Amino acid sequence: MSDVLISGAGIAGPALAFWLRRHGMTTTVVERAPGPRLGGQTVDLRGAGRTVVERMGLEQAARDRVTHEEGLRFIDRRGRVRASFGTDALDGDGFVTELEILRGELAGLLYRSTREDTEYVFGDEITGLTDTGDGVDVTFRSGPGRRFALVVLADGLRSRTRDLVFADIARTRSFGLYTAYFTIPREESDGRWARWYNAPGRRVVLLRPDNQGTTRASLSFLLRRPGLERLDFPAQQEFLRRHYADAGWETPRVLGELGGTPDYFFESVGQMRLGQWSRGRIAVVGDAAYCASPLSGMGTSLALVGAYVLAGELSRHPGHRAAFQSYETIMRPYVGQAQKVPWIAPRLAAPRSRAGIGLLHALAGLAAGPRAGRIAARFTNPPSDAIALPGYVS
Repeated sequence: MSDVLISGAGIAGPALAFWLRRHGMTTTVVERAPGPRLGGQTVDLRGAGRTVVERMGLEQAARDRVTHEEGLRFIDRRGRVRASFGTDALDGDGFVTELEILRGELAGLLYRSTREDTEYVFGDEITGLTDTGDGVDVTFRSGPGRRFALVVLADGLRSRTRDLVFADIARTRSFGLYTAYFTIPREESDGRWARWYNAPGRRVVLLRPDNQGTTRASLSFLLRRPGLERLDFPAQQEFLRRHYADAGWETPRVLGELGGTPDYFFESVGQMRLGQWSRGRIAVVGDAAYCASPLSGMGTSLALVGAYVLAGELSRHPGHRAAFQSYETIMRPYVGQAQKVPWIAPRLAAPRSRAGIGLLHALAGLAAGPRAGRIAARFTNPPSDAIALPGYVS
């Protein structure tokens, strides 16, 4: 089991390589992008995910790269603050935590921590997997075929390589929610607080400060129209301009930057429900196995904890079948808690009417109060600590 191929150089893939190398295994990571994937929005390190980072010895490095975001504010169409949640609100584990870091910063940190003892193959991808019982023969889009003891797929919710092995049991839960993410020039008025703006028609604009002198923007909306994520970028952006044309607040500024942003990403928000996380010598981890969606607030924690547990169980068991089964036994309850996102959640967060938005602001204002905050935390804080992390000898 000493020679492992990992598909995907996002968060889960390099984290898995880190722990496998710590346990004495040889690792190769293949990534179809031409280099490390350093783009993306803000993610948070919380709960068991933060504990894994601490055990990696990377907590201080992560703290050195935080966005210094001070919290989240709900804004009305006149720019007035209707509710505020600081990093210490909701028991310090609410909408914004003290350890907010850009996804690309975390990915870069994990890559730099593994590149010296892990082989990275960029600009290529797996096209075929044949489990022969005593190994896996792998074909690639451009590189020569190779053989590995094990293969782990860690390449996201829309993983094409996962579908080579698990297509018959992969089920995606859709919320009817779309989100576009991109970076826009920072303005002085942006400040250090994330700002959440609701427009009628179930439309949301979110602006978040980063640590690079720019602002991270996202446009999220509910719409019963499947397939928008399959349009090409120009068609997606033209749709966004039409759909948000009358949204108000700072939306014109955001839309004005759509054509020139280099890190634009558009997705249909969903969850991955996979009946089993391994077949033979091939396993899945992170979003490819159990994406809980951004609505859960648990994506980063699931990726980091899943990588830690999978590597640990492979080190603890002499055979891969027992290791994969133990990994799944440990992780299933944690994943199940993370995926308990009510269907109504995005509808409550993105009301249809101005009256609904007013009600959302009123409820948010109550939840932000000192008396109601602890009660609200029971319903809003993700279950990031809902696992007893094993200790592995390395």
